[in-house]
Amino acid sequence: MKDFRKLIVWEKAHYLTLEIYKITNKLRRACTSIPTNIAEGCGRDSSKDFARFLQIAFGSANEVEYLILLSSDLKYIESEIYQNLTDNIIEIKKMLSALIKKLRAEC
Repeated sequence: MKDFRKLIVWEKAHYLTLEIYKITNKLRRACTSIPTNIAEGCGRDSSKDFARFLQIAFGSANEVEYLILLSSDLKYIESEIYQNLTDNIIEIKKMLSALIKKLRAEC
């Protein structure tokens, strides 16, 4: 069984979730879906199943990226916070994409 806590991408997604919880309630549900799906996928029996859950996490990351933009446009968050969160979500998306490709290559 894989331990999701050992994945750097999960750590970063968890950190992002903690930061978003501090800023606004609007992003919480979408943001928690990222590390939740990473963790759930780690508990699956195959790389194919794990990749499927990572793809769901990637979709949630896209949703979060938009909600961060929306929060900025609505002036719920300052531009510096917007840029920091955007940088974090883009990094997470890149990491998820790389991990998905690696797992799919194993199948």
